[in-house]
Amino acid sequence: MGANIDTRSSPPPRKRLRTDSTANAQKAQQEPRLFAPFRALGLITNSVPFVLQTRSHKGATDGPRTHLVTCLGRAWAMWEGGKMGLLFVGPDAPMPIASMAMDGNAVWISSGPYIIKYLRGKEVERLANPLESSLTHILVFGKQILALTDDGSRMLVWDTESGELQTTIQFEPGFTAIMVHHPDTYLNKVLVASSQGNMQLWNIRTQALIHTFSAASLLTSPSNTSSTAITALARSPAIDVVGIGFSSGEISVYDIRADERLMRMVMQDGGIRALSFRSDGHPILATASSTGHIALWDLNSGGRLLHLVRGAHDGAITALEWVPGQPVLISSGEDNSVKQWLFDSPTDAPRLLKFRSGHHAPPHLIRYYGEDGKQILTASRDRSLRCTSVVRDSRSFELSQGSLAKKATSLSIPIASLKFPAISALSYSTTRSKDWDDVLTAHTDEAVARTWTMKDKRVGKHVFTVTGEKKKGALVGSVKAVCVTACGNFGIAASSTGVINMYNMQSGILRRTFDIGPCPQNVPSRFRPTANGKKKAERCVTGLASDALDRVLVASTLDGTVNFFDFHTAALEHTLVLPSAAVSITLHRDSGLLAVICDDLIVRVVDIETRRIVRELGGFRGRVLDLTFSPDSRWLVTTSMDSIVRTFDIPTGRLIDLFRTSSVATSVSFSPTNDFLATSHVDSVGVYLWANRAQYAEVSFHSIVEDDVVDVSLPSMQGVAEDEALDALSALTVQDEPSDVFVTPPQLDGDLVTLTLLPRARWQTLLNLEVIQQRNKPKEPPKQPEKAPFFLPTLPGVEPRFALEQQRQKEAEEAKKRKETRRLQRAAGAASSVFFTKLSEAHESDSPDYEEFFTYAKALSPAALDLELRSLVSLDALQIFLEALARRLRSHRDFEAVQTFMAVFLRVHGEVLATNAEVQRGLETLAEAQRKESERLLELLASSLGTLSFVRDTM
Repeated sequence: MGANIDTRSSPPPRKRLRTDSTANAQKAQQEPRLFAPFRALGLITNSVPFVLQTRSHKGATDGPRTHLVTCLGRAWAMWEGGKMGLLFVGPDAPMPIASMAMDGNAVWISSGPYIIKYLRGKEVERLANPLESSLTHILVFGKQILALTDDGSRMLVWDTESGELQTTIQFEPGFTAIMVHHPDTYLNKVLVASSQGNMQLWNIRTQALIHTFSAASLLTSPSNTSSTAITALARSPAIDVVGIGFSSGEISVYDIRADERLMRMVMQDGGIRALSFRSDGHPILATASSTGHIALWDLNSGGRLLHLVRGAHDGAITALEWVPGQPVLISSGEDNSVKQWLFDSPTDAPRLLKFRSGHHAPPHLIRYYGEDGKQILTASRDRSLRCTSVVRDSRSFELSQGSLAKKATSLSIPIASLKFPAISALSYSTTRSKDWDDVLTAHTDEAVARTWTMKDKRVGKHVFTVTGEKKKGALVGSVKAVCVTACGNFGIAASSTGVINMYNMQSGILRRTFDIGPCPQNVPSRFRPTANGKKKAERCVTGLASDALDRVLVASTLDGTVNFFDFHTAALEHTLVLPSAAVSITLHRDSGLLAVICDDLIVRVVDIETRRIVRELGGFRGRVLDLTFSPDSRWLVTTSMDSIVRTFDIPTGRLIDLFRTSSVATSVSFSPTNDFLATSHVDSVGVYLWANRAQYAEVSFHSIVEDDVVDVSLPSMQGVAEDEALDALSALTVQDEPSDVFVTPPQLDGDLVTLTLLPRARWQTLLNLEVIQQRNKPKEPPKQPEKAPFFLPTLPGVEPRFALEQQRQKEAEEAKKRKETRRLQRAAGAASSVFFTKLSEAHESDSPDYEEFFTYAKALSPAALDLELRSLVSLDALQIFLEALARRLRSHRDFEAVQTFMAVFLRVHGEVLATNAEVQRGLETLAEAQRKESERLLELLASSLGTLSFVRDTM
């Protein structure tokens, strides 16, 4: 991601320099500890016009190839025009991009006071404005590049080869330049349009003003020229003729050589934002308005209107371009979409051929869909529900709400006005997604909940109502919360009047109604709902959740209660009263933890099994907007109005990470695969992914304070080049290593008895090794195969004779080798083993606990341990081993391992120990240590059992 770098003191280099490792370390320290910015999703274009480039290849049979470059804010994206596939994304510029241009393989952009050149997505040249003012419009003019300043008073000209500023053209007062256009066949001459409605023709080489086109000659009504600006310019296939669009909606087809207007058209709705002439032989002019309409004019009939495509975009159209030589028109708009329109015949209305689109209003509710973490459901204020693909942008789509385009065209109203209201709550279950509807949504100020099917990518068949008693004058509340059960068979909707209905997702039939009852008496009076006359007080339900086995239904209310219903009988079993109003709830079904967002800026975690509050998480400086659990329910990630994303460790209840974004995150969702955190923000139409560092590196989870907050920029579409992105992902490590990281010691307390971490089966195998070997012993010895070769060796000669003497010599040599091997084995057996060596070294060093010896012994297999214990044949070795067992017992370490060693040792060497008085003292010492440790262990077990019994009885 690019950073805002002030380069006024020294001009930036033309090529990027290799960054220093210390700078990278300082940057890494400013990043969040747990989450690293990864990429943005759902960004297609913005208000900056796109750039179209067409290339014809020799021998190509599929026609010319088209490429589109769209602006994404501070970055740009290149799309392939055939399938509208994303090719690559450029790096972030220092400031938002104001204009773009293409020259062969190079992409030029203006960003603040800089003009930057990119090749294959990498910056290769940067030109700086010596006036340090921002640059708006740029135009590649042969080996030169022209740029206008943001105040419209100057035009700067650079040499693209040397990077030097050649000249600066100063415009006269009262002329504010906003656009530069080069007419075909005009050598060294450009048209400059102004916001006052007039144009000037300049010679760039001589820096001379050739002619001024007054607003009176360009417009019909000169009285309105003071407030009418030129907003669009386009060259036509005819020489000397250009198209001019004005903010008043007027269009002029103008001959600049004769200084004469040839045609005049007017679009009634909004000003002209873009226009383009068709170039495949049909004299048609396409114009776009600020209200999202596209008009097609027949120039042979004096500018007669052919077609008007109403609502082509849901916002202002920023660019229009005809594909050269093809009946295809490409448009882009401020609704974050690029569309291609196909004309089947010159007189037919265009039809939508292909498009790429996203939300044109910031999404306010996002949820990961499915268990693979590849899709995200996003709901926005633009009244749409979209599925955004994490893997590939071309797989994203909007769920259909029916044939709204035909209805909007017949009624002459925008499509957005026919869509459902904005979604306020969403729930899904993928268990039966292939059989019937699997998504349930609640909408703002609507008394119904709607089903959706992801398989068919459209709205579902059923509408669930939440009307209660059908009496005259009964209140009908809006749906506030929805829930789809884990099995996918039932959908539950709750209203602002306290009605909770459960429907069958397949048939849409009402199955059960849950009565939330009156408000409990112990609810604080300030939260209690007030009754209106004779009508009873209505309780607003703010959240719904069901457990993984459909046993419990949980409903939260605005008066600060969490209600637990029996799912099958609909009986209210328990009501938990909270100190504040419950705004929303989120349930982690696998762990049974319920997170409740309360109005007192505290998130309370409730265990639905015990139905008690187990954690209270605070420290928020603004209203909590959304939260999400990690897949293992260890973390709870929250976002609030203070623009800080916090991560809490639920077992300890401590804050372990927080970072501040440039804008408030309205919704968060954790990937089911634990690799990404998705966020949506109040001022962006995209969805942003943050990589979980704990998936790629070791991260220490020590608690932090609110003052440790880090300011982080939002991720970009691709960040930097693809190789740099992969390098950054592989280096997701935390630079600072805290010194207070807790490490489990070998022994918590010297008075406690510590066991080994090895499985119980190892010691059981060692104790019963003889039984196991006897059981696994084969019933009969294996039979040796006959030593007859497949081809018997023969001697040379006429008569066939077998080489028996050579075979006997070969067998004798093999027998000799076997004897030598046995001799070497006996010599090796006479040497001391590593087991006995470590035992002797620990005895000579007078080790208090024989730590190194027992560490090695625990690493041996049961069979190897049994062999080593049987190999202790001398009395000195037996005495040393008895001393090692006694000292290990006194250290309170490896209790079960010592017991196993002792049992096997006494069983193997019991007779030798009983007949030799030299080891009598060692046996007595070991017996005394064994008695004391056994008594201590029994006392500790009795104390623990008593404590557990007391706790169980009091619960």
